[in-house]
Amino acid sequence: MAPILDIKNLYKNYGSTEILKDINVSIEKGDFLVLVGPSGCGKSTLLNCIAGLEPISGGELHIGGRNMTNVSPKDRDIAMVFQSYALYPTMTVAKNITFGMKVRGVDQATQQQKLDHVAKQLQIEQLLNRRPGQLSGGQRQRVAMGRALVRDPKLFLFDEPLSNLDAKLRVEMRTEIKELHQRLGASMVYVTHDQIEAMTLATKIVVMKGGIIQQIGTPAEIYNRPANLFVADFMGNPAMNLIPAKVQSGSDASRIEIARRDGAPIVLRDERNRDLPEDVIIGVRPEDIAEPGYRAGTVAQEAECMVDIVEPAGADTYVVMQMGGKHVTARLHAETTAEAGKPQKLAFDLGKVSYFAPETGQRLN
Repeated sequence: MAPILDIKNLYKNYGSTEILKDINVSIEKGDFLVLVGPSGCGKSTLLNCIAGLEPISGGELHIGGRNMTNVSPKDRDIAMVFQSYALYPTMTVAKNITFGMKVRGVDQATQQQKLDHVAKQLQIEQLLNRRPGQLSGGQRQRVAMGRALVRDPKLFLFDEPLSNLDAKLRVEMRTEIKELHQRLGASMVYVTHDQIEAMTLATKIVVMKGGIIQQIGTPAEIYNRPANLFVADFMGNPAMNLIPAKVQSGSDASRIEIARRDGAPIVLRDERNRDLPEDVIIGVRPEDIAEPGYRAGTVAQEAECMVDIVEPAGADTYVVMQMGGKHVTARLHAETTAEAGKPQKLAFDLGKVSYFAPETGQRLN
Protein backbone atom coordinates (compact mmCIF):
# COMPACT_ATOMS: atom_id res chain seq x y z
CA MET A 1 0.00 0.00 0.00
CA ALA A 2 1.23 3.50 -0.83
CA PRO A 3 2.32 5.67 2.11
CA ILE A 4 -0.39 8.10 3.24
CA LEU A 5 2.19 10.91 2.97
CA ASP A 6 5.29 10.70 0.80
CA ILE A 7 7.66 13.66 0.42
CA LYS A 8 10.55 13.29 -2.03
CA ASN A 9 13.50 15.70 -2.43
CA LEU A 10 11.38 18.68 -1.40
CA TYR A 11 12.95 22.15 -1.54
CA LYS A 12 11.40 25.46 -0.56
CA ASN A 13 13.03 28.78 -1.40
CA TYR A 14 12.01 32.38 -0.77
CA GLY A 15 13.90 34.17 -3.51
CA SER A 16 17.52 33.05 -3.14
CA THR A 17 17.04 31.89 0.48
CA GLU A 18 16.67 28.14 0.93
CA ILE A 19 14.18 27.42 3.74
CA LEU A 20 13.83 23.64 3.25
CA LYS A 21 16.62 21.52 1.78
CA ASP A 22 16.09 18.08 0.25
CA ILE A 23 13.33 16.86 2.58
CA ASN A 24 12.54 13.14 2.31
CA VAL A 25 9.98 11.63 4.67
CA SER A 26 7.06 9.23 4.39
CA ILE A 27 4.46 7.84 6.79
CA GLU A 28 2.00 4.95 6.66
CA LYS A 29 -1.73 5.19 7.34
CA GLY A 30 -2.35 5.63 11.07
CA ASP A 31 1.10 7.08 11.83
CA PHE A 32 1.55 10.09 14.11
CA LEU A 33 4.43 12.12 12.64
CA VAL A 34 5.85 14.93 14.76
CA LEU A 35 8.06 17.63 13.24
CA VAL A 36 10.23 19.08 15.98
CA GLY A 37 13.05 21.60 16.17
CA PRO A 38 13.93 25.09 17.39
CA SER A 39 12.19 28.24 16.13
CA GLY A 40 13.00 28.99 12.50
CA CYS A 41 14.06 25.43 11.61
CA GLY A 42 11.42 25.16 8.84
CA LYS A 43 8.92 22.81 10.51
CA SER A 44 5.87 25.10 10.09
CA THR A 45 6.92 25.88 6.50
CA LEU A 46 7.03 22.13 5.80
CA LEU A 47 3.56 21.71 7.30
CA ASN A 48 2.28 24.59 5.12
CA CYS A 49 3.81 22.88 2.06
CA ILE A 50 1.94 19.65 2.95
CA ALA A 51 -1.27 21.68 3.37
CA GLY A 52 -0.75 23.47 0.04
CA LEU A 53 -0.63 26.88 1.74
CA GLU A 54 2.95 27.31 0.45
CA PRO A 55 4.02 26.24 -3.06
CA ILE A 56 7.11 24.03 -3.13
CA SER A 57 10.20 25.03 -5.13
CA GLY A 58 11.32 21.50 -6.02
CA GLY A 59 10.58 17.83 -5.42
CA GLU A 60 7.28 15.99 -5.03
CA LEU A 61 4.59 15.61 -2.41
CA HIS A 62 2.06 12.73 -2.46
CA ILE A 63 -0.96 12.27 -0.18
CA GLY A 64 -2.75 8.91 -0.34
CA GLY A 65 -0.74 7.97 -3.44
CA ARG A 66 -1.80 11.10 -5.36
CA ASN A 67 0.68 13.76 -6.49
CA MET A 68 -0.42 16.97 -4.71
CA THR A 69 2.41 19.21 -5.91
CA ASN A 70 0.07 21.61 -7.78
CA VAL A 71 -3.27 20.75 -6.11
CA SER A 72 -5.07 23.50 -4.15
CA PRO A 73 -5.48 23.07 -0.34
CA LYS A 74 -9.23 22.40 -0.51
CA ASP A 75 -8.70 19.43 -2.84
CA ARG A 76 -5.96 17.73 -0.79
CA ASP A 77 -8.30 15.87 1.60
CA ILE A 78 -6.60 17.31 4.68
CA ALA A 79 -7.80 19.11 7.81
CA MET A 80 -5.68 21.61 9.69
CA VAL A 81 -5.77 22.67 13.35
CA PHE A 82 -4.03 26.01 13.90
CA GLN A 83 -2.30 27.42 16.95
CA SER A 84 -4.81 30.31 17.05
CA TYR A 85 -7.81 27.90 16.64
CA ALA A 86 -9.13 30.21 13.81
CA LEU A 87 -12.76 29.99 14.97
CA TYR A 88 -15.51 32.32 13.72
CA PRO A 89 -16.35 34.50 16.76
CA THR A 90 -19.96 35.25 15.75
CA MET A 91 -20.93 31.62 15.13
CA THR A 92 -21.95 29.06 17.74
CA VAL A 93 -19.72 26.06 18.36
CA ALA A 94 -22.11 23.85 16.36
CA LYS A 95 -22.01 26.23 13.38
CA ASN A 96 -18.21 26.52 13.59
CA ILE A 97 -17.95 22.73 13.36
CA THR A 98 -20.49 22.28 10.53
CA PHE A 99 -19.56 25.39 8.50
CA GLY A 100 -17.08 23.59 6.24
CA MET A 101 -19.62 20.85 5.47
CA LYS A 102 -22.27 23.47 4.68
CA VAL A 103 -19.90 25.20 2.23
CA ARG A 104 -19.20 21.85 0.56
CA GLY A 105 -22.94 21.23 0.16
CA VAL A 106 -23.25 18.31 2.60
CA ASP A 107 -26.94 17.65 3.38
CA GLN A 108 -28.40 18.76 6.73
CA ALA A 109 -28.99 15.25 8.09
CA THR A 110 -25.37 14.20 7.48
CA GLN A 111 -24.11 17.46 9.01
CA GLN A 112 -26.14 16.79 12.18
CA GLN A 113 -25.06 13.15 12.38
CA LYS A 114 -21.36 14.06 12.08
CA LEU A 115 -21.72 16.94 14.55
CA ASP A 116 -23.36 14.66 17.17
CA HIS A 117 -20.68 11.99 16.69
CA VAL A 118 -17.74 14.41 17.00
CA ALA A 119 -19.26 16.36 19.92
CA LYS A 120 -19.61 13.08 21.81
CA GLN A 121 -16.04 12.01 20.97
CA LEU A 122 -14.63 15.30 22.23
CA GLN A 123 -17.12 15.64 25.12
CA ILE A 124 -18.32 19.08 24.02
CA GLU A 125 -22.07 18.29 23.66
CA GLN A 126 -22.92 20.91 26.33
CA LEU A 127 -20.97 23.66 24.49
CA LEU A 128 -22.67 23.48 21.08
CA ASN A 129 -24.81 26.63 21.54
CA ARG A 130 -22.02 28.79 22.99
CA ARG A 131 -19.79 31.16 21.05
CA PRO A 132 -15.95 30.90 21.05
CA GLY A 133 -15.65 33.99 23.30
CA GLN A 134 -17.46 32.08 26.08
CA LEU A 135 -15.04 29.15 26.00
CA SER A 136 -11.74 28.41 27.75
CA GLY A 137 -8.56 27.80 25.75
CA GLY A 138 -8.91 24.04 26.12
CA GLN A 139 -12.55 24.11 24.98
CA ARG A 140 -11.66 26.22 21.93
CA GLN A 141 -8.93 23.72 21.13
CA ARG A 142 -11.52 20.91 21.19
CA VAL A 143 -13.85 22.85 18.90
CA ALA A 144 -10.99 23.42 16.42
CA MET A 145 -10.29 19.67 16.53
CA GLY A 146 -14.00 18.92 16.08
CA ARG A 147 -14.08 21.05 12.95
CA ALA A 148 -11.16 19.02 11.57
CA LEU A 149 -12.65 15.66 12.61
CA VAL A 150 -15.99 16.08 10.81
CA ARG A 151 -14.12 16.27 7.53
CA ASP A 152 -12.81 12.72 8.05
CA PRO A 153 -9.72 13.64 6.00
CA LYS A 154 -6.85 11.44 4.85
CA LEU A 155 -4.45 13.57 6.88
CA PHE A 156 -4.75 15.79 9.97
CA LEU A 157 -2.25 18.64 10.27
CA PHE A 158 -1.61 20.32 13.63
CA ASP A 159 0.45 23.52 13.87
CA GLU A 160 1.65 23.94 17.49
CA PRO A 161 -1.95 23.46 18.69
CA LEU A 162 -1.12 23.49 22.42
CA SER A 163 1.35 26.36 22.65
CA ASN A 164 -1.32 28.87 23.78
CA LEU A 165 -2.41 26.73 26.75
CA ASP A 166 -1.04 26.75 30.29
CA ALA A 167 1.25 23.90 31.37
CA LYS A 168 -1.36 21.76 33.16
CA LEU A 169 -3.92 22.04 30.36
CA ARG A 170 -1.23 21.25 27.81
CA VAL A 171 -0.54 17.91 29.47
CA GLU A 172 -4.29 17.12 29.55
CA MET A 173 -4.79 18.06 25.90
CA ARG A 174 -1.71 16.08 24.91
CA THR A 175 -3.28 13.00 26.48
CA GLU A 176 -6.55 13.72 24.68
CA ILE A 177 -4.87 14.07 21.29
CA LYS A 178 -3.01 10.79 21.88
CA GLU A 179 -6.25 9.02 22.87
CA LEU A 180 -8.00 10.48 19.84
CA HIS A 181 -5.23 9.22 17.56
CA GLN A 182 -5.42 5.71 19.03
CA ARG A 183 -9.23 5.64 18.84
CA LEU A 184 -9.50 6.94 15.27
CA GLY A 185 -6.38 5.32 13.84
CA ALA A 186 -6.05 8.63 11.99
CA SER A 187 -2.92 9.80 10.18
CA MET A 188 -1.51 12.94 11.76
CA VAL A 189 1.33 15.40 11.17
CA TYR A 190 2.04 17.61 14.16
CA VAL A 191 4.44 20.55 14.55
CA THR A 192 5.94 21.49 17.93
CA HIS A 193 9.11 22.98 19.40
CA ASP A 194 8.46 21.03 22.63
CA GLN A 195 10.53 17.85 22.64
CA ILE A 196 8.47 16.30 25.50
CA GLU A 197 5.34 16.72 23.35
CA ALA A 198 7.19 15.09 20.44
CA MET A 199 8.36 12.12 22.53
CA THR A 200 4.95 11.44 24.10
CA LEU A 201 2.78 11.80 20.97
CA ALA A 202 4.77 10.53 18.02
CA THR A 203 5.05 7.14 16.39
CA LYS A 204 7.72 8.81 14.22
CA ILE A 205 9.75 11.96 14.88
CA VAL A 206 11.51 14.22 12.39
CA VAL A 207 14.12 16.45 14.07
CA MET A 208 14.89 19.56 12.01
CA LYS A 209 17.50 22.30 12.14
CA GLY A 210 18.14 25.03 9.59
CA GLY A 211 15.72 23.53 7.04
CA ILE A 212 17.55 20.18 7.06
CA ILE A 213 16.34 16.91 8.57
CA GLN A 214 18.81 15.83 11.26
CA GLN A 215 17.20 12.48 12.10
CA ILE A 216 14.01 10.48 11.51
CA GLY A 217 13.06 7.69 13.90
CA THR A 218 10.79 6.39 16.63
CA PRO A 219 10.90 8.28 19.96
CA ALA A 220 13.08 5.46 21.40
CA GLU A 221 15.56 5.61 18.48
CA ILE A 222 15.87 9.39 18.67
CA TYR A 223 16.33 9.30 22.45
CA ASN A 224 18.68 6.32 22.72
CA ARG A 225 20.67 6.67 19.48
CA PRO A 226 20.82 10.36 18.50
CA ALA A 227 22.40 10.78 15.05
CA ASN A 228 24.46 13.82 16.00
CA LEU A 229 25.29 16.31 18.76
CA PHE A 230 22.37 18.58 17.86
CA VAL A 231 19.77 15.81 18.30
CA ALA A 232 21.50 14.56 21.47
CA ASP A 233 21.35 18.02 23.00
CA PHE A 234 17.85 18.93 21.77
CA MET A 235 15.91 15.79 22.71
CA GLY A 236 15.59 14.89 26.38
CA ASN A 237 15.00 16.83 29.58
CA PRO A 238 17.46 17.25 31.24
CA ALA A 239 19.54 17.04 28.06
CA MET A 240 22.11 14.35 27.38
CA ASN A 241 25.49 15.06 29.02
CA LEU A 242 28.07 15.71 26.28
CA ILE A 243 31.57 15.34 27.70
CA PRO A 244 34.90 15.72 25.84
CA ALA A 245 37.10 12.66 26.41
CA LYS A 246 40.37 11.06 25.25
CA VAL A 247 40.45 7.46 24.00
CA GLN A 248 43.21 4.87 23.94
CA SER A 249 42.06 1.99 21.74
CA GLY A 250 43.21 -1.49 22.72
CA SER A 251 42.59 -4.91 21.19
CA ASP A 252 40.14 -5.86 23.95
CA ALA A 253 38.70 -2.47 25.03
CA SER A 254 38.82 1.31 24.68
CA ARG A 255 40.23 3.21 27.63
CA ILE A 256 38.24 6.42 28.01
CA GLU A 257 39.73 9.28 30.03
CA ILE A 258 37.59 12.19 31.22
CA ALA A 259 39.54 15.11 32.72
CA ARG A 260 38.56 16.46 36.12
CA ARG A 261 39.07 19.86 37.68
CA ASP A 262 40.92 18.38 40.64
CA GLY A 263 42.70 15.06 40.78
CA ALA A 264 43.28 12.23 38.35
CA PRO A 265 40.96 11.77 35.34
CA ILE A 266 37.97 9.42 35.45
CA VAL A 267 38.87 6.27 33.52
CA LEU A 268 36.17 4.07 31.97
CA ARG A 269 36.77 0.87 30.04
CA ASP A 270 34.46 0.17 27.08
CA GLU A 271 34.72 -3.34 25.62
CA ARG A 272 31.95 -2.78 23.05
CA ASN A 273 33.39 0.17 21.17
CA ARG A 274 37.03 -0.58 20.36
CA ASP A 275 37.70 1.48 17.24
CA LEU A 276 37.10 5.02 18.44
CA PRO A 277 39.31 7.98 17.44
CA GLU A 278 41.58 9.62 20.00
CA ASP A 279 39.22 12.56 20.62
CA VAL A 280 35.53 11.95 21.21
CA ILE A 281 32.53 13.54 22.85
CA ILE A 282 30.86 10.96 25.04
CA GLY A 283 27.08 11.31 25.39
CA VAL A 284 25.43 9.87 28.48
CA ARG A 285 21.87 10.45 29.67
CA PRO A 286 21.47 11.64 33.30
CA GLU A 287 19.55 8.44 34.19
CA ASP A 288 22.48 6.32 32.97
CA ILE A 289 24.70 7.69 35.76
CA ALA A 290 23.49 6.22 39.04
CA GLU A 291 24.62 4.94 42.43
CA PRO A 292 26.08 1.42 42.16
CA GLY A 293 23.20 -1.06 42.32
CA TYR A 294 20.59 1.48 41.19
CA ARG A 295 19.34 1.56 37.60
CA ALA A 296 22.74 1.50 35.85
CA GLY A 297 22.76 -1.37 33.36
CA THR A 298 24.77 -4.54 33.00
CA VAL A 299 27.75 -2.73 31.48
CA ALA A 300 28.19 -0.42 34.47
CA GLN A 301 31.60 1.11 35.20
CA GLU A 302 32.11 2.76 38.56
CA ALA A 303 34.04 5.95 39.31
CA GLU A 304 34.46 8.32 42.23
CA CYS A 305 32.97 11.74 41.35
CA MET A 306 33.03 15.06 43.21
CA VAL A 307 29.51 16.43 43.68
CA ASP A 308 29.08 20.22 43.21
CA ILE A 309 25.32 20.71 43.49
CA VAL A 310 22.43 18.56 44.75
CA GLU A 311 18.93 19.36 43.41
CA PRO A 312 16.04 17.38 44.96
CA ALA A 313 13.14 17.04 42.49
CA GLY A 314 10.56 14.82 44.17
CA ALA A 315 10.93 11.29 42.82
CA ASP A 316 14.47 12.03 41.61
CA THR A 317 17.46 13.95 42.88
CA TYR A 318 19.76 15.55 40.33
CA VAL A 319 23.42 15.99 41.15
CA VAL A 320 25.72 18.22 39.12
CA MET A 321 29.46 17.61 38.75
CA GLN A 322 32.35 18.95 36.67
CA MET A 323 33.82 16.57 34.10
CA GLY A 324 35.81 17.33 30.96
CA GLY A 325 35.27 21.04 31.66
CA LYS A 326 31.47 20.60 31.48
CA HIS A 327 28.62 20.48 33.99
CA VAL A 328 27.44 16.87 34.11
CA THR A 329 24.05 15.94 35.56
CA ALA A 330 23.24 12.55 37.11
CA ARG A 331 19.67 11.53 37.89
CA LEU A 332 19.74 9.71 41.23
CA HIS A 333 16.96 8.28 43.38
CA ALA A 334 15.16 10.47 45.94
CA GLU A 335 16.90 8.89 48.98
CA THR A 336 20.42 9.44 47.71
CA THR A 337 23.07 10.26 50.30
CA ALA A 338 25.03 12.43 47.82
CA GLU A 339 26.16 15.73 49.33
CA ALA A 340 27.52 18.88 47.72
CA GLY A 341 31.29 19.20 48.12
CA LYS A 342 31.77 15.48 48.84
CA PRO A 343 32.88 12.57 46.65
CA GLN A 344 30.24 10.06 45.54
CA LYS A 345 30.75 6.68 43.87
CA LEU A 346 28.68 6.54 40.67
CA ALA A 347 28.13 3.88 38.02
CA PHE A 348 28.12 4.80 34.31
CA ASP A 349 26.04 2.53 32.05
CA LEU A 350 28.40 2.05 29.10
CA GLY A 351 25.79 -0.08 27.33
CA LYS A 352 23.86 3.12 26.63
CA VAL A 353 26.53 5.72 25.88
CA SER A 354 26.83 7.52 22.56
CA TYR A 355 30.10 8.68 21.01
CA PHE A 356 30.33 11.68 18.69
CA ALA A 357 33.11 13.12 16.53
CA PRO A 358 34.05 16.58 17.89
CA GLU A 359 34.70 18.05 14.38
CA THR A 360 31.52 16.87 12.61
CA GLY A 361 29.20 16.19 15.54
CA GLN A 362 28.20 12.88 13.90
CA ARG A 363 27.53 9.71 15.88
CA LEU A 364 30.41 7.21 15.91
CA ASN A 365 28.85 4.06 17.42
